[in-house]
Amino acid sequence: MGLPTNINTLLSGNVVEWARIEFKESWKPEASLKTICAFANDIDNWGGGYLILGVEEENGRPKFPIKGIPIDKVDDILKDLLNKCKMIQPEYLPVVEVVDFQERKLIVIWAPGGDLRPYKSPKSFTYSNGKATASTEKIPYIRRMASTIMPSLSEENLLYSLANKIPFDDRVNQQSELEDLNVTLIKSYLTKVKSSLINSIENEEFYSICQNMGIVNTLPEYRKPKNIGLLFFNMEPDKFFPYTQIEVVEFPDGVGGDKIIEKIFKGPLDQQLQDALRYIQNNIIKEEIIKFPDRAESDRYYNYPFAAIEEALANAVYHKGYDVREPIEVRVEPDKIEILSFPGPDRSITIEGLRNYRVVNRRYRNRRIGEFLKELHLTEGRNTGFGKILRALEKNGSPKPEFETDENRNYFITRLYIKDNFLNKKNSQNVVQNVVQNVVQNIKIDVKTKKRRERLLKILEIISENSEITIEELAIKLNITKRTIDRDIQYLKELKLLERKEDSLLLINNLKVDG
Repeated sequence: MGLPTNINTLLSGNVVEWARIEFKESWKPEASLKTICAFANDIDNWGGGYLILGVEEENGRPKFPIKGIPIDKVDDILKDLLNKCKMIQPEYLPVVEVVDFQERKLIVIWAPGGDLRPYKSPKSFTYSNGKATASTEKIPYIRRMASTIMPSLSEENLLYSLANKIPFDDRVNQQSELEDLNVTLIKSYLTKVKSSLINSIENEEFYSICQNMGIVNTLPEYRKPKNIGLLFFNMEPDKFFPYTQIEVVEFPDGVGGDKIIEKIFKGPLDQQLQDALRYIQNNIIKEEIIKFPDRAESDRYYNYPFAAIEEALANAVYHKGYDVREPIEVRVEPDKIEILSFPGPDRSITIEGLRNYRVVNRRYRNRRIGEFLKELHLTEGRNTGFGKILRALEKNGSPKPEFETDENRNYFITRLYIKDNFLNKKNSQNVVQNVVQNVVQNIKIDVKTKKRRERLLKILEIISENSEITIEELAIKLNITKRTIDRDIQYLKELKLLERKEDSLLLINNLKVDG
């Protein structure tokens, strides 16, 4: 079996949190088995964890240079590991792989959250003549922060209650078939995260690859995908989970206005998230450049910092209930953006905590979705999302956000307010856009398609907001080639709607707005 990630990623701590990784310089059956058991119990639905043998630990981090496992000891450790794991009840076997790192051998043990928790391992071992004998008493060890501990009575009761509550994203989907998983999407994912599984995908059975990724069940006579597999590796997950989509709804004139612009994004979760973010970045986020006479560098500000929207929307995708037939909605009003998802957060997050930005989520609705989004670098570590949003807003000089839910945790709203000086500009920008539209309507533009007419209008609107934008920046913003932009710019100049001022700077010609 292969790992869903690679050793470089694990040792960096940038994707998998340190609390989900434990390092041991050598194989120690008693301590190692307790850690494997704790990861399998996954009391907080974090997705289990990794035990890496051959790495010395220093303050919870790997100590470099890496020592590694002597080559002549690897086989003996693997055999003993297998024998000791048979002592875990009920039956549980982690995924084990020997990897090379800086010319050293390491043994990586991946222990994902199991389906039959609570898992128990021997409380202690006695040693005689170099052999370890396990005690008859077994304990359902759990993970708290970065420590493996014995559970309290209430925590042990919680483990039993969780046994009947497999997270929705990790459940088998009875209405699907193995053929519903798209091999091209799987290859693309394994390549992006640099998983060792990509090396065997051409030769190994497809079901075996999916099994190693944890996206199918383990019954060879009844092969079915899990929900997590369909959410990421099917082109139309909304067929299985209705309204699995992101809707971006703009209200240019306010909620009561006549104009509404709606864009719907579907597809695999990572794809719809990236597509929605790209649309928001290109069509909603505005930039202001402030130049100073006494220094070369300019200050750049945005109506909304992209990093805050990116994290807020990724959190919505991460925490949405995919058994709830409601989309994620991004509502763009003149003075704010609201990101709405269903249902609300876990009850461990209090309404008062949301108001004061003090949030520590103890339990996660979608442990597997979180794993995949983190591997793709689409979301931060657990309990870090609010901090990233707050830092991005503060750096941009934006107002503080609001996070809202109700007593029954039916919904969750992230509310981001526009930067003040952009709100003051909004009315004048609307006037400019109306002038541009009137000019375009009054001039006969002989273009073949409606799409190009809309693009020409968009170019004029963008330049009316930022007269210093370059052709290269326009091409990126509209997601078209520089050659197409050049052609459109030349056409607009022929219509005397644009004129060039200095290098790469375009100004709207003769469009004056009074006031």
